Amino acid sequence: MRRAGLLAPSLLIVVVLLVGPLLLMAYVSTLARGPMGGILWDRHSADAYVQFLFERDLMDRLVLNTDYLRIFARSILLAAVATLLTLAVGFPTALWMAFQPPRRRVLLIFIVTVPFWTNLLVRNYAWILILRNGGILDFVLRTIGLTTAPLDLLYTPFATGVGLVYSFLPFMILPIYVSLEKIDRRMIEAAYDLGAGKLQALSRVILPLAAPGIAGGAILVFVPGLAAYVSPTLLGGAKSMMIGSLIQAQFGGAQNWPFGAALSFVLLALVLVGLLLRAWVYRARAA
Repeated sequence: MRRAGLLAPSLLIVVVLLVGPLLLMAYVSTLARGPMGGILWDRHSADAYVQFLFERDLMDRLVLNTDYLRIFARSILLAAVATLLTLAVGFPTALWMAFQPPRRRVLLIFIVTVPFWTNLLVRNYAWILILRNGGILDFVLRTIGLTTAPLDLLYTPFATGVGLVYSFLPFMILPIYVSLEKIDRRMIEAAYDLGAGKLQALSRVILPLAAPGIAGGAILVFVPGLAAYVSPTLLGGAKSMMIGSLIQAQFGGAQNWPFGAALSFVLLALVLVGLLLRAWVYRARAA
């Protein structure tokens, strides 16, 4: 009883600030859109979910529309690529940090967390100055003679990927670092004593022990990358629209709140299915 009383304030906060808004969005997704936008609170409709896959032609017949599926596919691909790139950069960085002297580790963690001190919007605007035609990168490459024409990097999937990797790289480094820091160094020394080389020690000792941190970092990068809004909007533009930008457009200019809420729940369902599959695979391997 005492434990329930201690947990009650936290559970109340979770219900009010997390479960409540989700239930409200679920209810909004089942309502009809108003003639001038917004919603009709007294009229229920499944049109928001139908609109995700179908549209009506001139004869008022439902025909398949894959535009939104392509946006979801693009978002999943870009989030997956960003996850792999942050892993490729973050794991060696975290490994190097974990084997530094304790005092130096504190400084390195401080350096990794410095980007969090600046607003994400400002950091992405900095990338606009770097990637745009006539920007820093374009100017440097032309000056040294490597290019003669504009790079046209801005407002492309490449620019979106750069923004995602830059924005979420610390979320990959820190969980992996925490896992690597806890590794008993005697296990690595034992691997060397038994004749293992550096690659064998890395693949058979370090990587398995760092797996929880890698999995945690992958989730922390992929899930927010899937629903990212700032980087795709500023760096990708309309040609590289992702789910977050699409949802914002429905609540903003399109004034189609039910469809925006439905898109949010489709995204939530995809994330939950992915997490459940990961948990199932993890349990299957543990068994």
